[in-house]
Amino acid sequence: MGIQVGHVDLDSSHPGNWIPIIRDLGYEVAGVYDGGTVWPEGYAQQFAARHEIPRAYESLPEMARDVDIAIIHSCNWDLHVERARPFVAAGKAIFIDKPMVGNLADANQLRRWAQQGIRVTGGSSARFAQEVQDFLGRPPAERGRPHSIFCGCGVDEFNYGVHAYSLMLGLMGPGVESVRYLGSSSQRQIEVVWSDKRRGILTIGANPSYLPFYATVVSDQAITHIQLDNTRLYRALLERALPYLAGEADPPGSIEELLEVELTAVAARMSWMQNGARIFLSDLRQDDPGYDGGAFAQSYRLSRLGAQ
Repeated sequence: MGIQVGHVDLDSSHPGNWIPIIRDLGYEVAGVYDGGTVWPEGYAQQFAARHEIPRAYESLPEMARDVDIAIIHSCNWDLHVERARPFVAAGKAIFIDKPMVGNLADANQLRRWAQQGIRVTGGSSARFAQEVQDFLGRPPAERGRPHSIFCGCGVDEFNYGVHAYSLMLGLMGPGVESVRYLGSSSQRQIEVVWSDKRRGILTIGANPSYLPFYATVVSDQAITHIQLDNTRLYRALLERALPYLAGEADPPGSIEELLEVELTAVAARMSWMQNGARIFLSDLRQDDPGYDGGAFAQSYRLSRLGAQ
């Protein structure tokens, strides 16, 4: 029997799109569980039958006994830690879909689990996009040392906006020191400053029409324009994450580097709530609620059901 994967919460389109790729990469999908955030009772059974999955679980502890890897898809990111707990208790590996967390307290819990030896990873596929890997793989003498970046996408500020943060940090690397809200035209503009004083401008939030994930990177040697191919994003992510979760490869990034994406976004939220104050990531507080996953899930449920 190969590595067994379980999918937790079927809220978004990700489970259905990822399952064929997971199987193609040589892993088995053992079962699914749905907590009812978006879909009515019985949806998990229908989903399992449609995708030829052996079992729709009634409880997470049951699933945790049977799988090697849990993929947590909940659109309410405030549920991610609680959904992960049964798998942590069973010593299983965990992938947490984007956004991994919406506040510092949950980020610190993931850090503690990683320190205890739990294999945990996740986040946005934009960080591991082939275009990012191609850029980083170019000889340093050719691409130079990036010092500035302009990056963005549309749709919303966090659930989808996290892709733009991930793309920015994937290209520029970790080490964000502070964030400052600059203002809005049709979207919000955010200044991101690294500890070595490199800078980026991020443009996120609702837009009248769809915008792709894009970036312009300026280095001491070149200017590079990047637009991600959405059709390749999921495979690029799963190719990096699953071997690590299966114990077959090194992690695709440290938990600190991965969580820096969401924490940069949380700092941006604090900045616009404080009229553009510069917020240092070191100033984030455990008691700050961050982004409200429950409120987002309610609106997401209406949009998903309305599309049916």
